[in-house]
Amino acid sequence: MRKPQQNQVDGVLLIDKPKGYTSHDAVAVARRAFNTKKIGHCGTLDPMATGLLILVLGRATKMQDLFMGEDKEYRATLRLGIETASGDAEGEVTARAEVRTGPEEIRRIFERYQGEFDQIPPMVSAIKKDGVPLYKMARQGKSVEREPRRVRISSFSIDRIEIPEVDFTICCSKGFYVRAYAHDIGRDLGCGAHLAELRRTRSGGFRVESALPAEQLKTLPGEELRSRLLTIEDIARLRGVS
Repeated sequence: MRKPQQNQVDGVLLIDKPKGYTSHDAVAVARRAFNTKKIGHCGTLDPMATGLLILVLGRATKMQDLFMGEDKEYRATLRLGIETASGDAEGEVTARAEVRTGPEEIRRIFERYQGEFDQIPPMVSAIKKDGVPLYKMARQGKSVEREPRRVRISSFSIDRIEIPEVDFTICCSKGFYVRAYAHDIGRDLGCGAHLAELRRTRSGGFRVESALPAEQLKTLPGEELRSRLLTIEDIARLRGVS
């Protein structure tokens, strides 16, 4: 039997990824929905995280590195007093401590992390050491030394403090790990912390308000899905490129 012919689809699709989906899951669902093979995403979101995921299809895959290099905005919740192996709520608890800090100290520690600084990536990450992803080593109970990486916080705000939880919004550079940020703040406060919630709200000039809920990839008719694609010409106009 002949294989079904795949469609030529070019463009950018903004997806609102739900909790429990991996970025790979979203790509796989979109690949089936559009019946196309040439598709990728611009910036991994952990399964626990929700929010904006940029999918590039066909000729738009050439823009992948451009989109991945742009600043991202996140809304997040940090939970004090508990550290986990992964740095987020899905990891095994590795330490507990009494929370003896208050709002003023919390704000003071957040103020430390502005502009450019070095960040040590978490063990549960796709960064490779001697060709092996760190997360695979972490699954084996291993921990290795990681090189610090230069990252940047352009802006932040503390939106709510109800100890042991702190809600914040952050705009950061490519390669920034919000899980590592939560961990470092917890260590500076002396009680430990992990990332309890994470939502990507913006990437470059794209906002989650314009994104299609990922579940609708399975239900919307093909023509309606295609209408949600930003064409390469659309992107050029949005960026002011003639």
